[in-house]
Amino acid sequence: MILTPMKTRTRIANWKLPREISTIRVGTPKLFAGGFYAIISALSFVFRSMGVIRGTIALLKMNQKGGFDCPGCAWPDPDDDRSHFEFCENGAKALAEEATRRVIGKAFFEKHSIEFLASQSDYWLSQQGRIGEPLYLDSTGHYSPITWENAFTLMAKKLRSLSSPKEAVFYTSGRTSNEAAYLYQLFARVYGTNNLPDCSNLCHESSGVAMKEAIGIGKGTVTLDDFKFADLIFIVGQNPGTNHPRMLTTLQTAKNKGARIITISPLDEAGTKRFKNPQNPLDLEGSGTQLSDLHIPVKINGDMAFFQLIGRSLLESDYGDQIFIDEYTSGYDEYVDHLYTQNNSELYEICGLDERHVITVAEMIRESKSIIMCWAMGLTQHKNAVATIQEALNLLLLGGNIGRKGAGPCPVRGHSNVQGDRTMGIWECPDNAFLEPFEREFDIKIPRESGHDVVHAIEAMDSGNVKFFMAMGGNFLSASPDTEVVSTALNKCDLTVHVSTKLNRTHLCPGTESLILPPLSRSEIDVQPSGPQKVSVENSMGIVHSSQGHLAPCSPNLLSEVKIISQLAIYTFLNENSSTNKIPWNLFSNDYSCIRNSIEKTIPGFDRYNERLENSFSLPNPPRDSRIFDTPNKKANFSVNQVCPVKVKDDEFILMTFRSHDQYNTTIYGLNDRYRGVFGGRRIILMNPLDMKRSRLEKAELVQVSSNYDNKIRSLSGFKVYPYDIPLGCIGSYFPETNPLVPLKEMAVKSHTPISKSIVVQVRKEALQ
Repeated sequence: MILTPMKTRTRIANWKLPREISTIRVGTPKLFAGGFYAIISALSFVFRSMGVIRGTIALLKMNQKGGFDCPGCAWPDPDDDRSHFEFCENGAKALAEEATRRVIGKAFFEKHSIEFLASQSDYWLSQQGRIGEPLYLDSTGHYSPITWENAFTLMAKKLRSLSSPKEAVFYTSGRTSNEAAYLYQLFARVYGTNNLPDCSNLCHESSGVAMKEAIGIGKGTVTLDDFKFADLIFIVGQNPGTNHPRMLTTLQTAKNKGARIITISPLDEAGTKRFKNPQNPLDLEGSGTQLSDLHIPVKINGDMAFFQLIGRSLLESDYGDQIFIDEYTSGYDEYVDHLYTQNNSELYEICGLDERHVITVAEMIRESKSIIMCWAMGLTQHKNAVATIQEALNLLLLGGNIGRKGAGPCPVRGHSNVQGDRTMGIWECPDNAFLEPFEREFDIKIPRESGHDVVHAIEAMDSGNVKFFMAMGGNFLSASPDTEVVSTALNKCDLTVHVSTKLNRTHLCPGTESLILPPLSRSEIDVQPSGPQKVSVENSMGIVHSSQGHLAPCSPNLLSEVKIISQLAIYTFLNENSSTNKIPWNLFSNDYSCIRNSIEKTIPGFDRYNERLENSFSLPNPPRDSRIFDTPNKKANFSVNQVCPVKVKDDEFILMTFRSHDQYNTTIYGLNDRYRGVFGGRRIILMNPLDMKRSRLEKAELVQVSSNYDNKIRSLSGFKVYPYDIPLGCIGSYFPETNPLVPLKEMAVKSHTPISKSIVVQVRKEALQ
């Protein structure tokens, strides 16, 4: 087969989303989550995409022992009281997306060029169906079928031709299994690079950095069982009703056992107001359960200031677990001194709250023995994200809420195995302690120089220093900031490779050559020479369990992710007379238990991996299990953080991006966001009515939104503005539509996470054409 690369210059504009032509309606937000409509919505999505029989079989196997893990969020499954219907509305939508009966291949791509596909919405792209065979972008601007053999040959040839392994980047999405992630990072490091950016860089990297410094582990210390013993639960910068719906059942159980819940967020979301459990007939008929006892409408990026005000109020009333503080912590005196030097008036102005909020929250803390602090990307995607999370951890340390039943930090991760990917080594800057066991096990040499995270990988592609980009899942273009820059950077690569179940916008901004390689989905049967295979994943609370698909594959031309990585390694290292050929790539892909045997030997906490995977098991968590803190001083550390407010001019606002209810990450299931009362479209700006009046904007008026960083103006048009209950000076809009406004170089200190939750923008009436 003769492969003729396509000219790069014809594809630069493919990042632009088509203008929305649907009619948007914005009504009254819902006062509760769940209920009958959640059931109807879930089943309609599944049956429409999969059929009644296939859909029912899949739903009854999802999140069950012996079944497959939900391809959506990472919220844990209960151990003892698991329902026969252990899925939520959005989990059902995620299943419907990946297990659809619709398949696209040669005929579809002969008809549709990438220029045509780029003119369609993300929702349209996702609805076309599963990709049924490997694809190569040819000189006509159309993807066309390619054999797996030719695809691997092309990839291996390109990798061997690079002047340095540093010219290759291997990106990972959070849905990759432990086994695939392990092989993927092993392949990259044997090849010679630590360029292993992943979706953690875009979301919870700030959580890991903050917690590692403060308590010695980058994971939360809370288990699902802890919620039954908590007195007080904080939900900060998080919308569980849409992003982690099964969490609502956990919160409902906690409420029924007497816990109180405080939500801290610019938006008062339906999912934290009241919950009608779809699996409880009494809830469906009644009013459901009130979840939040108190909502704190903090300004965007005002959380740190609010936490410091609470901390000072607690100190003034002599609150604190002094025994815990003296024995297990360091930095307490410095923390106290810092809080007493802060200007409270300035802190109140930054958070947009008043004294009654602080007094009420502080009183609820004083009355609670065991406190859980949950948060998500509303805290992690700011310039001061790491410091903000550490300020929340200060409050937990102050009351001794680490290593206590019903207490601790609980970062709620997004994708279903994003935490497992990091445990397996998907990380751009691993330390010697992690790498040395690999060198012993496989008799190889691994580079020690840190690789690129997402932001720096984009910069390296844009500068021409990276020629090969491979993505194991995900939608890199739409998930990343500064969309136009990312598009240009991808175009500059010699070869872009996407392991993807469905078409997405990243495929439309290819390098000089481009491949799409379709894998088996998590819900599909995976049979290798040794028999049917299962994989494993780690949930948001450090529990490892198995996942085994039960559906027939949608196409005979799919390979498992493990097989794809193993074959790439075999083709790449085929003619090398080195230690790389000692790694049993074929054995790994033929029998996944062999991969787990190697994981057991190289990664702590996985002893008797195959044996324990028959059930599930918890990874070691020293702060939780024994109040041991793996920090340099072996203490849990209070931190001193300077509040640096986001500065805005009189005609500027702070924009935060968020997801709709018909969405998971970059996948758009539909054009409605029923909990917020938005229907029929996504290009909206939610603004305080007083801000609209001050800006002389009318409801549903077309506006242009622009940001200005580094003297570069980024603008988007075709948005409609609507009044909404959001703090003054703050506005909200959907991700990824507003990602082009996020500057690449503006990122969180230490974690390098993009500032997608605090973008300074201007909103003006759109000029008539």
